[in-house]
Amino acid sequence: MNKQLRRRLLDMVAEQRRVHTELSQTGELYQGRPMVPRLAEVVRRHVAALEAIVDEHGWPGKSLVGEDGCHAAWFLMQHAIERPDLQRRSLPLLREAVARGEAAPAQAAYLADKICFFERRPQRYGTQFDWDAEGRMSPWTLEDPERVDEYRAAVGLGPLQEKIEQFGTEEHRPENYEQYRQEMIAWAKSVGWL
Repeated sequence: MNKQLRRRLLDMVAEQRRVHTELSQTGELYQGRPMVPRLAEVVRRHVAALEAIVDEHGWPGKSLVGEDGCHAAWFLMQHAIERPDLQRRSLPLLREAVARGEAAPAQAAYLADKICFFERRPQRYGTQFDWDAEGRMSPWTLEDPERVDEYRAAVGLGPLQEKIEQFGTEEHRPENYEQYRQEMIAWAKSVGWL
């Protein structure tokens, strides 16, 4: 195992979570943008580092960086939303790592759904949520609502209803849903998702 690489991944996640928490506490995080400037700077720096790791090693799996290091790499990739090229390129690498037992199946499911969400396509596993027109945090459009729990179980996730019940607050919902939706689409186009 590469302990130095593992520590680097864990440190990046710790910094990102710290900044996220600070921005959440001040309310800056909920200003209707996918990524506020201070968090975006941290994420961009981490994404550049993660991209170099992926370029050198492929997906950093459990053998290379330990289970927590592999999870950290996935966490960082999940937040690389300004880099659709990197997320798209990394998904097959992550799926290969899952097939070799080097990564958790749910990690590939989350990344696949994240890509679908930003491409505005239906998701398979129901991992991505967004505000709906009624002001509720709801699962993004599902590929097959009748089979979503079957897909989730196959990758080690619990029933979708359990996840839905975790979103009880409407505290940070957008005041103007249509404006929020248009801003999200404009942002997605600006970074190359659409």
